[in-house]
Amino acid sequence: MKTATKSEYDPVKYKTPTGAIRSCKGWIQEAALRMLLNNLNPEVAERPDDLIVYGGRGKAARNFQALDNIIKALKVLENDESLLIQSGKPVGILKTHKDAPRVLISNSQLVPNWAHWQHFDELEQKGLMMYGQMTAGSWIYIGSQGIVQGTYETYAAIADKHFPSPPNPFPQVERGARKTLQSESKNPPLEGSEASSLKGTLNVSAGLGGMGGAQPLAITMNEGVALIAEVEEWRIDKRIETKYLDEKYTDIDEAIDKAQAYKAQAAAKSIGVLCNAVHLLQRLVERNIIPDTLTDQTSAHDPLIGYVPHTLSNEQAKILRQQNPTEYLERSYESMYLHVQLMLQLMDKGAITFDYGNNIRARAIEYETKNLTELSGSKNPPLGGRKAGLFPGFVPAYIRPLFCEGKGPFRWAALSGDPNDIAVTDEVIKKLFPENKSLMRWLKLAKEKIAFQGLPARICWLGQGEREKAGQAFNELVRTGKVKAPIVIGRDHLDSGSVASPNRETEAMLDGSDAVADWPILNALVNTAGGASWVSLHHGGGVGMGYSIHAGMVIVADGTDDAEQRLKRVLRNDPGMGVIRHADAGYHIAKDTLRENGLDFKDRLK
Repeated sequence: MKTATKSEYDPVKYKTPTGAIRSCKGWIQEAALRMLLNNLNPEVAERPDDLIVYGGRGKAARNFQALDNIIKALKVLENDESLLIQSGKPVGILKTHKDAPRVLISNSQLVPNWAHWQHFDELEQKGLMMYGQMTAGSWIYIGSQGIVQGTYETYAAIADKHFPSPPNPFPQVERGARKTLQSESKNPPLEGSEASSLKGTLNVSAGLGGMGGAQPLAITMNEGVALIAEVEEWRIDKRIETKYLDEKYTDIDEAIDKAQAYKAQAAAKSIGVLCNAVHLLQRLVERNIIPDTLTDQTSAHDPLIGYVPHTLSNEQAKILRQQNPTEYLERSYESMYLHVQLMLQLMDKGAITFDYGNNIRARAIEYETKNLTELSGSKNPPLGGRKAGLFPGFVPAYIRPLFCEGKGPFRWAALSGDPNDIAVTDEVIKKLFPENKSLMRWLKLAKEKIAFQGLPARICWLGQGEREKAGQAFNELVRTGKVKAPIVIGRDHLDSGSVASPNRETEAMLDGSDAVADWPILNALVNTAGGASWVSLHHGGGVGMGYSIHAGMVIVADGTDDAEQRLKRVLRNDPGMGVIRHADAGYHIAKDTLRENGLDFKDRLK
């Protein structure tokens, strides 16, 4: 199974430019060039020699020839032209206009009947397609920080719901709605009362890659203990080096004992243990140690290239992938089935268990459906027959109320390469939203604990109306010279209105519209119409082929009047799509947000 690209990464040739001097004909083209190269910076990318940025095999470009041609094209691209990228390869430059996106990207799109890994693999081997994940192929990955705040928000919501301080009087109510109920209660929380946290809890997961690597830091930021399994030692070492992880163990029992000791001390510590997730969970079950929370961020979305079966060592896995991919897939699915069964055993014993969006539940059900006869004598009950169901996904369990307010992962990077420019933008955000105590705490923790990877960058979750204000303020910083070069603004595809993913972002929608994919396509179209700097539409990110359609957008604040108008449109419309999508599905929080921000088109019809 050939998936690697010939090793041609040259750190000098592909070094990310910085400073105020550009080599392209406009700052938007220059921003695209710098963010593309930043995605491949060894500080950022997991495997730059293979052009793989994160997420198993999420690439920035299809191959090195394509990468070189993209770079050349960006340097000759005029300010009224658009570069077309088809699955990581440049295929055309067309005349558009100055407010059109300079780059339009489509990655991994397949006609539904062929939208599965087997057909994708055939095309990839022929050099006809690449997997763009989410922000890998859309050139706006900023390292693990890009997912840290989302993970931080998730664990903060878990603390708020399950470990509140003071005790939460409305434990079954959505987080956003709960605030309304509390304000209407005769006994609302006291002003200045202690925030909920994960202090004194054990939080178990697996995977320390580009996405999962955020987990230990997000958990300790919420004052909990993290115990994370990882099969590749270099990933553990990388997370320790970048201060996302505190300690490494190679013995499972020693790691569990240390985690238990930290829990007893109510210390905020994170431990990476070199082992397969299945082996860690088996040992927890055997010792009857029940985590307070349990999830997983292994690359289960990609059973061949991402996930490592528990019956193989990491080295054995590399060999078998190449020599017998069919056997590898069989082992991978068998392992994921056991993995989910172990998670369910711990959940039944009291662990707060949730799917973190890697599609492991679907893989386990696929395996069970295919092997019903062989599994009929198993001591474990069939997954499809559980009265209580499987564990929920993290979005419906904890994040959807935020999506209803248009909140999501707003991120930006300093093209100057100067960390002080991010410090300047941090101060601007603080002045714009001083009433948002959670945001203030996040910015303080991010400054203290997060090391930049590649270009200095920041992420914070902002909602409808807030992103537009931040974008305008950043453009003013560039215009007045308070930062040394333009600011690039983007987001993850995991956002309020940019994705259809029935096992993740759109799981258990109120109206049953989980699989409706019109919304991310409308999102890409409206961002193109609004004048985003580059727009992308991807398939399969996060959960694998056949399970998601999602869109990305990036916009450059270069200090010009034209940029000011584009920022107003794009940063209103982009989160607005999320509010509209959730209001259409029947969520009251979204309907309120719609009215408050003048987004309800029905008011225009009266």
